[in-house]
Amino acid sequence: MPAACGTPGVRQGAVRVLIVDDEPELTELLAWAVADAGWQAFSAADGREALTMARGCAPHAVVLDGMLPDLDGVHVLRRLRYENARLPVLMLTARDALEHRLDGLSAGADDYVTKPFSLEEVMLRLRGLLRRAGAEPEAADEPVRVLGDLVLAERTRQVQRAGTPIALTAKEFDLLNFLIRHPRQVLSKAQILGEVWNSSFDSEGNLVEVYIYGLRAKIDKGRAPMIHTVRGAGYVIRAADDGR
Repeated sequence: MPAACGTPGVRQGAVRVLIVDDEPELTELLAWAVADAGWQAFSAADGREALTMARGCAPHAVVLDGMLPDLDGVHVLRRLRYENARLPVLMLTARDALEHRLDGLSAGADDYVTKPFSLEEVMLRLRGLLRRAGAEPEAADEPVRVLGDLVLAERTRQVQRAGTPIALTAKEFDLLNFLIRHPRQVLSKAQILGEVWNSSFDSEGNLVEVYIYGLRAKIDKGRAPMIHTVRGAGYVIRAADDGR
């Protein structure tokens, strides 16, 4: 569940994201993605609560549904802008609500995503807003690992392949980072568990296989594969043009 202002679960110094939506399942999904990115999630189910939360929690960014049960999302946006002109706001709008999207942008929304949306797209857009606002560090002058056309920035946890950004969960990023630090080296499941999960648990289960499958679906989909299974031994990553 997203934290509430003033609760012991609020982390000092964390990037704070306020999610404003009256659909509990969607709010939980967004809150999970925000937490998985290493940020602190707060939530409000209506416009009045959102304004109260924004004043009390001082979020670094807001994800705002355009259709709320009390105050219209555009009205909430204008109030947020009046109280903090630089607060990044990402609006969620219905796919057929062109007029509403234009109203939101004219009222000061920094970006918008139409429903139904890709969670990865929301997180990429939100990260971009946070970076431009200075809440997330810039990618310049940070450790960067390159393998073929795959680029991984360690501090900002950004990944690109052939210039296309790829959104990963926190554990997917940790797994890829471990693999790319050992290119062309076969890594056993036990090594991966010990490094990425800092544990030997699930050594007989399929946790690693599940995460490798998910990582392949994002890194290798539609491209020459980089992540390979060495049957009975483990996994290896190598550049697509590396035949070894």
